[in-house]
Amino acid sequence: MSSGLKVTAQVNEPARSFNWIDALLGLAVGAAGGALGSVLLTSSLVSGTVLGCLFGLAFGLFFAHRATSSGAGLIWGLGAAFLLWLVLPAGILPLLIGSGHSMAKLADARDQFPELVAYLICLGMPVGVALGVRGSFRGKLKNQPFHWWRAIMVGGFSGVLGGMIFARWSVAGDFFPLIGGLAEPHSRIATAAVEFGVAMFIGSSFGLLFQRDVRGYGSSMGWGLGFAIFWWFMGPLTLFPLASRAPLDWSADQGSDLFGSLVGHILYGLILGIAYATIDRFWVKLFIESDPLNREPEGPGLLVLRSLSWGALAGLAGGAVSSPVMVATGVLPKIAGLDSPFSVFRALLLHLLVSAFIGMTFGLLFRHESSSIGLGVMWGWLFGVIWWYLGPMTFLPLLLTGEIDWRASAASALLPSLMAHLIYGATTALAFLLLENRYTRRLLLDPRTAARELRRVRPVGTPAPALWLFALGMGVLLPILLG
Repeated sequence: MSSGLKVTAQVNEPARSFNWIDALLGLAVGAAGGALGSVLLTSSLVSGTVLGCLFGLAFGLFFAHRATSSGAGLIWGLGAAFLLWLVLPAGILPLLIGSGHSMAKLADARDQFPELVAYLICLGMPVGVALGVRGSFRGKLKNQPFHWWRAIMVGGFSGVLGGMIFARWSVAGDFFPLIGGLAEPHSRIATAAVEFGVAMFIGSSFGLLFQRDVRGYGSSMGWGLGFAIFWWFMGPLTLFPLASRAPLDWSADQGSDLFGSLVGHILYGLILGIAYATIDRFWVKLFIESDPLNREPEGPGLLVLRSLSWGALAGLAGGAVSSPVMVATGVLPKIAGLDSPFSVFRALLLHLLVSAFIGMTFGLLFRHESSSIGLGVMWGWLFGVIWWYLGPMTFLPLLLTGEIDWRASAASALLPSLMAHLIYGATTALAFLLLENRYTRRLLLDPRTAARELRRVRPVGTPAPALWLFALGMGVLLPILLG
């Protein structure tokens, strides 16, 4: 044990010795970003620069040790910038200056939407990426390999695959969500080509940023969701209008007009995450990993069946707990589109069946993602947000009417079901984790199996908490703010 502590101290000593460099780097990048944000918002240059300096300095002092890669730095930077927006323009600062604004007043929060975009694009992204790049060099000292071609090829192919899945909807409906805000070419073929190019770029950058952080299918979906939301701010709201030589518009009204593009980005991010996790696992098995001695105690078929059965039971529990909320808000009878006196009972039965099926997907995607109840509930909340965008926003209207409505007003009307989905996700994750932990405790009795199970646990210090803050916060806040 003493030797392990010595190794840990030696590994962490360089980080402590160079904290002042992280603080200075964050200070410089934050000052530049704050000044740029002030120019774009036409606000006070001095106050913006000072705010950027303070943000960069605080990030360098308190979060730099967690920014171990460019992707981790990006997620921590976005999470910190989002938290700063919640505390200052949308929350505490207006109260201190006596304006009476608060998040309880939706109109006031909408007025602060341009500041949210500026904080993310001009502060969170540059500061996080800069300190993440510096942290990646420290990661090389710790012998953490990074495969460039694997990241580019797997990410690029996953991005193209996601674009292909969207292609049918895009061409048929003349709707290209990934290039919203960009002046479309004259022909539909050229527009589709641009959309595929953007999809490939997003996929390749996803692989370059998050190769070390993606551990399973569920977490990869979460990273895809967070990265897609970031690209909606970066692309349709910022880069594409500038490329089209249009005035930069970060208003909430512009965000509402591009809300359909946001939902498209989210669904694309989920597809990208699943595709990347699947293809990357094949890549590792074929070209990197060869360990015939480290076998599973059970066959893959039995592992899948066990995950499906646990997921179905957990999903039933989640459906039962969330049912009162759906009944109270009037959402449940609308699920099946029924008007008979027994519609509530039929809708409840259908809701439980769908809940069990969705729970199966949780079992397949999020097994081995959580080492504690708290972490599992966070993944469950994220899972609930994901299925709110997939279910009521997309699949359900497609099944009932044959059309989907991704307008901000449609999302606002579906907000009562969002709370039910969050309750469902948390309950499903909790029930599944209890079943999984009961089984895992038996495996830990064998030292060889215990070592393998411990390797699967997500280590402390990953950017997962920042991902939960950013992806959950944005996934819930944006429909409220822009609806």
